[in-house]
Amino acid sequence: MDDRPQPGGGRAKTYEQASPFYKPLWRRVAITAAVAAWLAFEIYQNEGLWIAIACAMLGYAIWTFFLTWPKTPPDDTSK
Repeated sequence: MDDRPQPGGGRAKTYEQASPFYKPLWRRVAITAAVAAWLAFEIYQNEGLWIAIACAMLGYAIWTFFLTWPKTPPDDTSK
């Protein structure tokens, strides 16, 4: 499957995918881990509303930072 934008169409990038701040993998992993830790804390506290909010944020982070993140093509320096 080719994730590169196709001429005349393609997927629109979210703000997070267009921002250079989120480009390093370690930042995306750290943000997702922090949200997962927050979700675990809310589950421990048994706070239903905050569990739902944290769960939605974790789902959004996983979706945006990993599942739909644009793949970078490998460098063709072997020419």
